[in-house]
Amino acid sequence: MVKHIVMFKFLENAEGRTKKENLEIAANMLKDLQGKIPTLVASEVRFNDEKAAKSNYDMILLADYNDWEGLDEYIVHPLHKAVGEFMKGVRESRTCVDYEY
Repeated sequence: MVKHIVMFKFLENAEGRTKKENLEIAANMLKDLQGKIPTLVASEVRFNDEKAAKSNYDMILLADYNDWEGLDEYIVHPLHKAVGEFMKGVRESRTCVDYEY
């Protein structure tokens, strides 16, 4: 199995919406990929807790794939690419870790 972990820091305002609005849109877009991209085995989206440091990243995606090829297929899938295009306009930064387990 391969774990794909991506963290996003969102802009306070972008595309005419607040950070909170864009977080909700992004989370729904990512959750909607489950069952639509065959190689995506499981995924979870979480937000930084309001009690946590504001300097933390705002959102995390945890996703599982059977193998590296499955992750590669996910990355180039048109539905995933659409999420990426949305994210480019609303995020300040992104970081990622992938590992096999």
